[in-house]
Amino acid sequence: QVQLVESGGGLVQAGGSLRLSCAASGRTFSSYAMGWFRQAPGKEREFVAAITWSAGNTFYADSVKDRFTISRDTAKNTVYLRMNSLKPEDTAVYYCTADGLIATIRDKRPSYWGQGTQVTVSS
Repeated sequence: QVQLVESGGGLVQAGGSLRLSCAASGRTFSSYAMGWFRQAPGKEREFVAAITWSAGNTFYADSVKDRFTISRDTAKNTVYLRMNSLKPEDTAVYYCTADGLIATIRDKRPSYWGQGTQVTVSS
Protein backbone atom coordinates (compact mmCIF):
# COMPACT_ATOMS: atom_id res chain seq x y z
CA GLN A 1 0.00 0.00 0.00
CA VAL A 2 1.44 3.33 -1.08
CA GLN A 3 1.75 5.91 1.68
CA LEU A 4 2.54 9.56 1.13
CA VAL A 5 3.33 11.81 4.07
CA GLU A 6 3.72 15.56 3.52
CA SER A 7 5.55 17.99 5.76
CA GLY A 8 6.96 21.50 5.63
CA GLY A 9 3.83 23.61 5.46
CA GLY A 10 3.34 26.68 7.60
CA LEU A 11 2.80 30.41 7.72
CA VAL A 12 5.01 32.68 5.65
CA GLN A 13 4.91 36.30 4.56
CA ALA A 14 4.36 37.23 0.94
CA GLY A 15 7.62 37.05 -0.98
CA GLY A 16 8.95 34.34 1.29
CA SER A 17 9.83 30.72 0.61
CA LEU A 18 8.89 27.27 1.86
CA ARG A 19 9.94 23.75 0.98
CA LEU A 20 7.42 20.95 1.17
CA SER A 21 8.51 17.35 1.49
CA CYS A 22 6.66 14.14 0.67
CA ALA A 23 7.99 10.86 2.03
CA ALA A 24 6.78 7.95 -0.09
CA SER A 25 6.67 4.30 0.95
CA GLY A 26 4.96 1.03 0.16
CA ARG A 27 6.44 0.12 -3.22
CA THR A 28 9.24 0.75 -5.68
CA PHE A 29 8.65 4.09 -7.34
CA SER A 30 11.09 3.80 -10.25
CA SER A 31 8.23 3.55 -12.79
CA TYR A 32 6.01 6.07 -11.07
CA ALA A 33 5.31 9.77 -11.29
CA MET A 34 4.75 12.09 -8.36
CA GLY A 35 2.84 15.31 -8.19
CA TRP A 36 1.62 18.17 -6.03
CA PHE A 37 -1.89 19.55 -5.99
CA ARG A 38 -3.42 22.29 -3.88
CA GLN A 39 -6.87 23.30 -2.77
CA ALA A 40 -7.85 26.68 -1.42
CA PRO A 41 -11.05 27.22 0.58
CA GLY A 42 -14.05 27.32 -1.72
CA LYS A 43 -12.01 26.42 -4.79
CA GLU A 44 -11.45 23.28 -6.81
CA ARG A 45 -8.35 21.18 -6.35
CA GLU A 46 -5.61 22.48 -8.67
CA PHE A 47 -2.63 20.76 -10.27
CA VAL A 48 0.65 22.41 -9.24
CA ALA A 49 3.58 20.32 -10.46
CA ALA A 50 4.64 16.79 -11.32
CA ILE A 51 7.83 14.83 -11.88
CA THR A 52 8.65 11.44 -13.35
CA TRP A 53 10.55 9.37 -10.85
CA SER A 54 13.15 7.80 -13.13
CA ALA A 55 13.97 10.55 -15.65
CA GLY A 56 13.08 13.55 -13.50
CA ASN A 57 11.01 15.23 -16.20
CA THR A 58 9.02 18.08 -14.68
CA PHE A 59 5.71 19.76 -15.41
CA TYR A 60 4.22 22.90 -13.87
CA ALA A 61 1.00 24.84 -13.77
CA ASP A 62 1.37 28.25 -15.41
CA SER A 63 0.49 29.92 -12.12
CA VAL A 64 3.61 28.59 -10.39
CA LYS A 65 6.09 28.27 -13.24
CA ASP A 66 9.36 30.10 -12.51
CA ARG A 67 8.49 30.30 -8.80
CA PHE A 68 8.09 26.65 -7.73
CA THR A 69 10.50 23.77 -8.30
CA ILE A 70 9.64 20.09 -7.95
CA SER A 71 12.45 17.61 -7.36
CA ARG A 72 12.99 14.12 -5.99
CA ASP A 73 15.61 12.26 -4.02
CA THR A 74 15.45 8.67 -5.19
CA ALA A 75 17.66 7.42 -2.36
CA LYS A 76 15.30 8.87 0.26
CA ASN A 77 12.06 8.15 -1.64
CA THR A 78 11.15 11.78 -1.12
CA VAL A 79 9.68 14.43 -3.38
CA TYR A 80 10.10 18.13 -2.70
CA LEU A 81 8.31 21.29 -3.73
CA ARG A 82 10.40 24.40 -3.32
CA MET A 83 8.16 27.47 -3.35
CA ASN A 84 9.71 30.91 -3.82
CA SER A 85 8.18 34.38 -4.16
CA LEU A 86 5.05 33.17 -2.41
CA LYS A 87 1.83 35.13 -2.89
CA PRO A 88 -1.32 35.23 -0.76
CA GLU A 89 -3.11 33.38 -3.57
CA ASP A 90 -0.77 30.43 -3.00
CA THR A 91 -2.53 29.84 0.32
CA ALA A 92 -4.01 26.33 0.23
CA VAL A 93 -3.72 22.79 1.49
CA TYR A 94 -1.00 21.12 -0.57
CA TYR A 95 -1.31 17.42 -1.39
CA CYS A 96 1.34 14.99 -2.55
CA THR A 97 0.20 12.42 -5.11
CA ALA A 98 1.54 9.39 -6.94
CA ASP A 99 0.53 7.33 -9.95
CA GLY A 100 1.99 4.94 -12.46
CA LEU A 101 1.29 7.41 -15.28
CA ILE A 102 2.31 11.07 -15.44
CA ALA A 103 -0.70 11.70 -17.69
CA THR A 104 -3.06 10.54 -14.95
CA ILE A 105 -1.57 13.04 -12.54
CA ARG A 106 -1.83 15.85 -15.08
CA ASP A 107 -5.46 14.80 -15.63
CA LYS A 108 -6.03 15.32 -11.88
CA ARG A 109 -6.71 11.60 -11.30
CA PRO A 110 -3.70 10.24 -9.39
CA SER A 111 -4.26 6.96 -7.60
CA TYR A 112 -2.63 7.93 -4.32
CA TRP A 113 -2.94 11.04 -2.18
CA GLY A 114 -1.29 12.22 1.00
CA GLN A 115 -3.18 13.83 3.84
CA GLY A 116 -2.15 17.37 2.90
CA THR A 117 -0.19 20.15 4.54
CA GLN A 118 -1.41 23.71 5.04
CA VAL A 119 0.46 26.62 3.48
CA THR A 120 -0.64 30.11 4.48
CA VAL A 121 0.86 33.20 2.89
CA SER A 122 0.14 36.49 4.65
CA SER A 123 0.10 39.81 2.82
